[in-house]
Amino acid sequence: MKIIFFGSAHFAVPALEALIKSKHEVVCVVTQPDKKKGRHLQLVGTDVKSTALAAKLKTFQPENIKSKDSVKFLKSLNTDLFVIAAYGQIFSQEVLDIPKIMPVNIHASLLPRYRGAAPINWAIVNKDKKTGVTIMYVTLKMDSGPVILQKEIKIEDKDTSISLEEKLRACGAALLLEALKSIDNRDYRLIEQDEDKVTLAPKLQKQDGQIDWNTPAADIHNQIRGVLPWPGAFTNYRGKVLKIFKADVLPLFPNHKPAPGEVVRADKHEIVVACSRGFLAIKEMQLEGGRRMSAPEFISGHKISPGEKFI
Repeated sequence: MKIIFFGSAHFAVPALEALIKSKHEVVCVVTQPDKKKGRHLQLVGTDVKSTALAAKLKTFQPENIKSKDSVKFLKSLNTDLFVIAAYGQIFSQEVLDIPKIMPVNIHASLLPRYRGAAPINWAIVNKDKKTGVTIMYVTLKMDSGPVILQKEIKIEDKDTSISLEEKLRACGAALLLEALKSIDNRDYRLIEQDEDKVTLAPKLQKQDGQIDWNTPAADIHNQIRGVLPWPGAFTNYRGKVLKIFKADVLPLFPNHKPAPGEVVRADKHEIVVACSRGFLAIKEMQLEGGRRMSAPEFISGHKISPGEKFI
């Protein structure tokens, strides 16, 4: 089949690589425009663009995928299928109607759970034990189209949104090829989503990283794991923002009832902070204006003591 691939983010790269190696023809890769990044504000292309250029594929980077010029160009490619993965723009019905067979999307959740931009993050924050990938027929309403295939993946206790994304992007690439085989053979089924089971996964905001020590340690631990790499989990220490990257949950200390946010231990292994229930053992952190460091390094440099408060 002749395929136009739409993708921008890191998540989409394995799917494009799988298509390049497959029997299908990638006639064009559509990705977001280059953006200025870094201290010198140099224009940098997306991860998907780098992969496409390395494979000598045609690329297209419209500011607006719904514009007349975009529609005209896409129609000119006479494609069978659209494959969409973490692209970053909303499609019009006119665009979705262009492929001869259908537009399909790779979504990093078991739809209808977690429709939206941040399904991987919210699955961890909400302490889910499993997630997965959905290959779906694309409709105008966000992530609501019929399901073609799904595959479930277990969320491990040590998974972060970063490690889980790596698992899901690999899973998505493999599942895409399986779905394309069934589409090519015309033996697929379109299964409507159950609207009564819909949950949303909105784009993360800065405040989603703010730690509230008046919550259980297990919930804060899930937050730390789930909001990486941005906004990252953070608290306030001595008037500065302190980001926390790694931590473990500890049980209650016998006969010890400190206030939430209070440091109860600071030793060569970790900084232990009280929560509403349980304790959080902080392993890696970064104080505003400083570098990322281990708990022992932080203790050595900042002389943190039991009784101090994180706010």
